[in-house]
Amino acid sequence: MGTGHGIREAVLGRMIEQTVPYALAAEEDRCAPRFDVHIPSILRPSGEAGFKVIVTNLSVAGFACDVVTGMRAGARCWLTLPGLSGLQAEIVWNNHGAVGGAFSNLINEAVLATIVARYRTGG
Repeated sequence: MGTGHGIREAVLGRMIEQTVPYALAAEEDRCAPRFDVHIPSILRPSGEAGFKVIVTNLSVAGFACDVVTGMRAGARCWLTLPGLSGLQAEIVWNNHGAVGGAFSNLINEAVLATIVARYRTGG
């Protein structure tokens, strides 16, 4: 793989299996590139009905979406992106106009590339 060694290569090597927990990816300090996107999606808090959101930022490890909600850090939820089943996540921040979530399992890079190719914004 590339010129670096360590956790990044271990994480990237395992992403195909989609079994690497977010905590391992987070050890590399946002090791995955983040992409600005505009994706109409559904966010469903655990035990509640889902609601429409716009995902504005996406990586293999997590997402950010525009939404006004009282979801607190640590809340479990499912994010449904177009064409995919719900992805389990945990809310990691809420600024009362947007939330950020960490996926329980990393998204496969090929799946992410397909989504980003269709919904990427900006440069």
